[in-house]
Amino acid sequence: MSATELVSTGVKLPRIKEVRCVDGKRRIVSIAWARGPREGRTDRVDLSPLIDTFKFYRPLRHDPALFGTVHMMNGGSALAWGNADEIDMAADSVMRLAEETMTADDFREFLARNNLTQEAAALLLGRSPRQLKYYLSAGILPRIVSLACIGLEVHGLKARNTGRTGRPA
Repeated sequence: MSATELVSTGVKLPRIKEVRCVDGKRRIVSIAWARGPREGRTDRVDLSPLIDTFKFYRPLRHDPALFGTVHMMNGGSALAWGNADEIDMAADSVMRLAEETMTADDFREFLARNNLTQEAAALLLGRSPRQLKYYLSAGILPRIVSLACIGLEVHGLKARNTGRTGRPA
């Protein structure tokens, strides 16, 4: 094998078809996917987890106008900000955030798919029924709730019966 030979893993790398700033203050974008596991979908993605974590993204933290300059670069393999693409973010990183993001419609599908009432879901998620009603009317659920839903599905939605001590009964 030569140093420049490409090896296919069989997994299509994500490519972004279109990006649009939805909310510069809350750092939310709309992403239409051209290729990869989310091909054909359009997602609303909160980029805050990456922007708040890495120093590289510091200029985007308090500048909604700069965040609003978001655009694609390198044929959709990354997002960029600024006139000279000073800041960029790989499509793969954006895709991981998209997979962890749950909209109100996604949450409705989660409830239906798992045959859950809002009250049962509130109990499983440690939230009040009132909060769940809000989530069903909101645009994007808090990341912690989205990740909890993913975890519950992976582990079969087993509610823990707890006694007064908080330990499984």
